[in-house]
Order: sequence, then structure tokens, then C-alpha cells
Amino acid sequence: MPATRPPDFEHAIHTANIWLKAVSEALGTEDRHFAHRVLRAWLHTFRDRLTVDVTAHFAAQLPELLRGVYYDGWNPSAVPIKYDRDGYVNRFVQEAKVKAEDVPEIASVVTAVVRRQVSPGTVESAVEQIPHEIRGLLLQPAT
Repeated sequence: MPATRPPDFEHAIHTANIWLKAVSEALGTEDRHFAHRVLRAWLHTFRDRLTVDVTAHFAAQLPELLRGVYYDGWNPSAVPIKYDRDGYVNRFVQEAKVKAEDVPEIASVVTAVVRRQVSPGTVESAVEQIPHEIRGLLLQPAT
């Protein structure tokens, strides 16, 4: 008997794959594992600078499986976590396993992808809570 998955689970996988494909294409790679690591790092570093209310509002825009990634390891009693641009870059490097000099480009590319996937204004509204020096990394034009 062939193994089957419920249609809702298939849909959750499909929508998460749409996001991963968009990140992969924007980064110019076919490596979905890399795209997943980078998207995960982006989601976590973004999430941890937000208040609980804004975190939940943003999460509502994510596909079901990516919402699980977003909340994985989250400690709502400890947010927002205060870190500056260097702290953001260091955390991103650790989670995504990329070089520090690549973080500005990667972060801005992922921001552009996320912005296209969620409702208009969602990213901009959340970014208002993020310090300007980190906001500059996220919102710089991707090359």
C-alpha cells in the first residue's frame, strides 16, 4: 500500500517549497539546503528583534511549515533581543554558516524575497522596530 499524505500536509510542503525556490533563485543557487539555512537565519534574526505582538503578526503571513521554522527555539520572554549591526551579522553567520562579508547581500536578497511573498507593508511594518543600522542591511538594494 503506497504511503500517502493528507492534502493539507501536501499543501504545506508545496508552499514552503515555493519560498525556498524563490530564495534559491534570488541567490543564484540550486542548493535548497543552503536556501533553507539562509531563510532560517533571516527569520530568526528578524524575529528576535521584534516584540511579541509584531512577531505573531508577521508569523501569520508565513506558510505553515515556515511558521514552525520561525518559532523554533523562540523565547518570547526574552525578546526583543538587543544587538547591533555586528551582533546581527555574527548571529546570521553562525546560523546560516556563511561568511560575514556575505551577510549584507544575502540578508537584502532574502528580505526582497520575503517582501514579495507576504502582504504589502508587512515587512515594512515589522522593520520599523529594528534599529536603523540593521534595517539598512535588510533593506539595501540587492545587487
